[in-house]
Amino acid sequence: MIQFVLLISRQGKVRLTKWYSPYTQKERSKVIRELSGVILTRGPKLCNFVEWRGHKVVYKRYASLYFCMGIDQEDNELEVLEIIHHYVEILDRYFGSVSELRPWFIVCELDLIFNFHKYNAAYYALDELLIAGELQESSKKTVARLIAAQDSLVEAAKEQASSLSNIISQATK
Repeated sequence: MIQFVLLISRQGKVRLTKWYSPYTQKERSKVIRELSGVILTRGPKLCNFVEWRGHKVVYKRYASLYFCMGIDQEDNELEVLEIIHHYVEILDRYFGSVSELRPWFIVCELDLIFNFHKYNAAYYALDELLIAGELQESSKKTVARLIAAQDSLVEAAKEQASSLSNIISQATK
C-alpha cells in the first residue's frame, strides 16, 4: 500500500502532498524534511529505491520534479515506478494541452506553479488514480475524462457565481 505521495522540486520545495496513512502535522513535516534531504542528495546513477524508517521510498525525477511514493516493505517497487510514470503521463496529457510554453511534453514544476487555476487537476488525477493508497484506475482516458468533467463543473460553478453576483448588484442599485 502507498503511504504517501510527494512532489518535490530540485530546490526542495514541496509542490504536492497526499497522505494515505495517519501522520500528525509534525510527523509530516519531519517526513518531508528527511526525505527531501535523502532524495535530493542521491546521485543520478543510483537506483530509485530508498529504505527509510521501515518503509521503502520509490522516486523518479521528471524535469524539475521528484515524484516520490512511500510504500510498505512487501510492496513491489517496479509496480510503484509504473504508477508514478502513469501519473506523470496523465498530468502530461492534461497540462500539455494547457501549456504552450515548452516544446516537450514532460510535466514540470512550471505547470503546477503557473497554471494555478488548473493546479487542482493534479489532485483530481491522483484521487482518480489512487484510492486509499491502492491503484484504482489504470485507464488514462478514463482519468482524463473525469478530470475534464471536474473542470467543467468548476467552470459552471464560476459562471453561476458570477451571474448571481451580477443579479445581486443589479438588485442593490
